[in-house]
Amino acid sequence: EEDMELYLDLRSQPCRSVFLFARAVGIPFEFKLVDLSKGQQYTEEFGDISAVRKVPVMKDGGFVLTESTSILKYLVQKHRALVKDHWFPEDLQQRARVNEYLSWQHLNLRAHGSKVFLLKALFPVVMGYEVAQEKMEAAVEDLNQSLRLLEEKFLQSRAFLIGEKISLADLVAIVEIMQPVGVGVDVFGGRPRLAAWRDRVKDAIGERLFDEGHEEVMKTSGLGEEIKSSSQLGEFALKFRKLFSK
Repeated sequence: EEDMELYLDLRSQPCRSVFLFARAVGIPFEFKLVDLSKGQQYTEEFGDISAVRKVPVMKDGGFVLTESTSILKYLVQKHRALVKDHWFPEDLQQRARVNEYLSWQHLNLRAHGSKVFLLKALFPVVMGYEVAQEKMEAAVEDLNQSLRLLEEKFLQSRAFLIGEKISLADLVAIVEIMQPVGVGVDVFGGRPRLAAWRDRVKDAIGERLFDEGHEEVMKTSGLGEEIKSSSQLGEFALKFRKLFSK
């Protein structure tokens, strides 16, 4: 059986969740880099694989799947022999809790963490000027609100978001939180409960693997220069105007 192919850029949070999960549980795959800063998602070759033109993409034989949470659930169900139950529990209510978090995070922690990252790391390069201070403060406040909900609703006094062991929910949460950390936002300062949870997640995944997965996002200083010299700079500028003109 051929190895599954994963099309990834580890600067992307959803790509990191898929990469870390597959590596942590020992699912074999071939890593196919799609460098977003070079606009490789717009190539004809990648378009033939996925019309969505976003990563991650999984290619398992002739079966192509997009959307990170769908890929994660597919991997759990395909590789039951490798994947322990705590990742996506069989128990009806425990599984519902994982799904609840995965549904909530898209428009909350993911949206707000991504916005802070884009405004800090890329906006000045793509647009040619710094973002207005009140816009940055509003974005950080939205992120803080999501972090409060993560602690108060999902984590509470548990070791992990769903219970005493790591699940897909924790993995998807940590990669989103590390995105603003990569541009110098002190997400864990003054949040001892969240910091202790991060350490447990790191231990559960394995510290070396965790650091490998986050290596690219922790050195985003060079990302702006890559985008500045990219043939896709105009495309990025159009997208940023749409995103941040409000």
